[in-house]
Amino acid sequence: MEGTPETVYQYSAPLLDGRNVSLHEFKGRVLLIVNTASKCGFTPQYAGLEHLYRHFKNRGFSVLGFPCNQFGAQEPGAADEIAAFCESNYDVSFPVFGKIEVNGSSAHPLYRFLKKSKPGILGPLGGGAIKWNFTKFLVDKSGNVFGRYGSATKPESLTKRIEALLGRE
Repeated sequence: MEGTPETVYQYSAPLLDGRNVSLHEFKGRVLLIVNTASKCGFTPQYAGLEHLYRHFKNRGFSVLGFPCNQFGAQEPGAADEIAAFCESNYDVSFPVFGKIEVNGSSAHPLYRFLKKSKPGILGPLGGGAIKWNFTKFLVDKSGNVFGRYGSATKPESLTKRIEALLGRE
């Protein structure tokens, strides 16, 4: 599709259960895409992510979790272990995808696009590298990357930005 602007909707990935999902299924929704890990100091952010999801899902919002083991090997588990952890510890109901890489030559194409769209504090010269677990990308209803937020940014601090994007028609 020459000339068609790139959006997140052009990508797909398998969920933890192995079912491949096109992000096109989320077209028209505001998205918060997050690389997650079960054994990280930021892992309690699952609670904030779940709260945002439950609070805004009926207004057209979704959180998409992408487990990643590239930072301190803090997501060592298999898909079933990750699913059990998320459910038993944080009652996660938002979609969690299969484990991916977010940096390097094996980075998932979605993350290559996200980093190109919002390269972060290192800018394009740093290749947009993700610095740690729980980096967040906020995506508008058209599939464009609106913002990038580091690990220390608490999910609930994004409430006003999410509300603003949801309010846009």
